[in-house]
Amino acid sequence: MRLTAAFWVQAYLARLRLEGIPAFVVAHGDDTAGAVLVKLNTLDGHACAFQRAFDLTSGDRRWMVLAEGDEAAVDGAVGRQRGFDPDLWVIEVEDRGGRHLLDAPGLA
Repeated sequence: MRLTAAFWVQAYLARLRLEGIPAFVVAHGDDTAGAVLVKLNTLDGHACAFQRAFDLTSGDRRWMVLAEGDEAAVDGAVGRQRGFDPDLWVIEVEDRGGRHLLDAPGLA
C-alpha cells in the first residue's frame, strides 16, 4: 500500500522541522496521487531539485537529481515539470549545509 502524497509531505516536513531545517510547500499537488519534487536551496545562489524515479539497475524507486546548479536554472526546470504535471507537489528546503534528509530511513 502506498502513502498518499499529502501524508508523505506532512511527514517529510515534520522530519525536517525536528532537525531545524526550514522547508515550505511551494506548490500543492494532488493530495492522493500527486508526485513530489524537492528543491534544495543552499542559500548561496545554487540549488538542486530531486524527484522520485524508478532505478532500472535495482528496481527500486529512488530520489534522483532532476536539475542542479544555478538557482534560476533549477527554478526553470521545476517550472517546466509543473507545466507537464499540474498535480505535482513542490517542496523547497533551505539549508546552507545541503541537508535534505531524502536519504534518511523512512524517507528514502
